[in-house]
Amino acid sequence: MTRSGAFSRVGVAGARSPGHPFISMTNSQVAPWRRARYTSRVFRTPETAPAMTIDAENRLSHDERLDRLAEIAVRVGLRLRQGQEVVVTAPVEALPLVRRITAHAYRAGASLVTTLFNDDETTLQRFRYGSEESFDHAAGWLYDGMASAFKAGAARLAVVGDDPALLSSQDPAKVARANRARSIAYKPALDHIVNFDVNWSIVSCATPAWAKAVFPNVPPSDALALLWEAIFQASRVDGFDPIAAWAQHDHELSMRTALLNKKRYAALRFRGPGTDLTVGLADDHQWEGGATMAKNGIVCNANIPTEEVFTTPHRLRVNGTVRATRPLSYQGTLIEDIAVRFEEGQIVESHARSGADVLAKVLSTDDGARRLGEVALVPQSSPISQSGILFYNTLFDENAASHIALGQAYAKCIRGGAQLTPDELTRRGANTSLIHIDWMIGSAEIDVDGLDAAGTSEPVMRKGEWV
Repeated sequence: MTRSGAFSRVGVAGARSPGHPFISMTNSQVAPWRRARYTSRVFRTPETAPAMTIDAENRLSHDERLDRLAEIAVRVGLRLRQGQEVVVTAPVEALPLVRRITAHAYRAGASLVTTLFNDDETTLQRFRYGSEESFDHAAGWLYDGMASAFKAGAARLAVVGDDPALLSSQDPAKVARANRARSIAYKPALDHIVNFDVNWSIVSCATPAWAKAVFPNVPPSDALALLWEAIFQASRVDGFDPIAAWAQHDHELSMRTALLNKKRYAALRFRGPGTDLTVGLADDHQWEGGATMAKNGIVCNANIPTEEVFTTPHRLRVNGTVRATRPLSYQGTLIEDIAVRFEEGQIVESHARSGADVLAKVLSTDDGARRLGEVALVPQSSPISQSGILFYNTLFDENAASHIALGQAYAKCIRGGAQLTPDELTRRGANTSLIHIDWMIGSAEIDVDGLDAAGTSEPVMRKGEWV
């Protein structure tokens, strides 16, 4: 699950990279998409991938679909309560979407909507001209304010559109220092999100830089249109009644979580090329997926889109080797071909074809950064996987493949976790860290077995599909 303000794909406070300054502020048919530049046998060739076909006669306009996405963000993602405040973070390119979200929020009864915008170019200026000591500094006053808002009951919405390579040419040491400073400063606010104290959600906005990364071989305007098309389809914007479609999707995910919770597996075993990994599950773990109830009693959809069911691993019971099946875009750096080895829950060996230095710094963030905080299952037949698109954005790519997450665990995925102290959660196996970074390990070549306490196994997934 992607966190609102998570460190890997949306950045703290919704920023997509360290040190984002914030500015406070109260059709023609799309051609079939072309293959993204990442080449791997996991992904489809242009000949075998389905084209994005559009019924031009019945197609909604871009503005109509954008309005539907905004309505989904408010009515499906947040499900605002009358009189509730909303804190929104977004890239400056998302202004048209944010305006529509704001309108729908007020129609739903919001008492106040406050948006903080971020800008890539100003982030880069910090790395070009900022003093050496500035990279150990973060806007603690801003994050303290966000924490106060969440404590008072404000909902949280992150609108994201990350440039996957924003910081790829910057000094990795400075990137790591800025990430750590911001992670520490944001933790009081992030705790309210991780613990589901309030209703929160994440929705995406197509941006030129992101579109260029996903569709590098088409003209910029076409690339942007193709990315919007993919976002609309994955977010279930089209159709007679998108809100009802989301209700049906949530029901299907809840049925899957109920089945897994009934099984009470002690561990999951992933096997495939480069992977033989046993993930022990936390004591009293609970599977979640789709809509979930926050502590304030509001049932929200934290991720738009979502195709996953997920739970908490045991921090000491992960062993074996695993290879990433998709690259990880982390704070503007692309980390490709990740391969790691776990012993007794901890990564003891790590490799990556690119971004290895950034990965090493991530793993040294704190004592929990080398351990898992989440394991999630996603079928290969998910709509995002079937699109054949590599999004370079974890919110989307994690919903194309089963995945694991380094770092902080969700108390929500422990039975009665909302009432447990941090020490009690740790004793049940939940991990603690400043980070929570998802990366994909599933594909059509991966099998998953469920193991009971005696070690007896049964198939859960074969070749990436539910059995």
